[in-house]
Amino acid sequence: MGSPISSLIAEISLQQYEDTNIKPLLDTKNLAFYMRYVDDILIIFDTTKINLDTINIYISNLYNNIKLNPTYEEHSSIEFLGLTISRENKKT
Repeated sequence: MGSPISSLIAEISLQQYEDTNIKPLLDTKNLAFYMRYVDDILIIFDTTKINLDTINIYISNLYNNIKLNPTYEEHSSIEFLGLTISRENKKT
């Protein structure tokens, strides 16, 4: 599947992309958490500060050749890398 160096170049490009475009969103607290493993991304955000459509539009407008295929939380949980991540609303 192409040159052996292709995956290294893709990884370097994505890390630069994240440093310049995703890190500012984390610094301003618009995103609470961002994690990427190869081509799987998990984003946790506060819906009172930013909404999902804004995130999708922002990322889609940065690079035309990066297409998101989002999976949304259902019943307060989501699958990520074979794990089920659940959200609990705790009132104390």
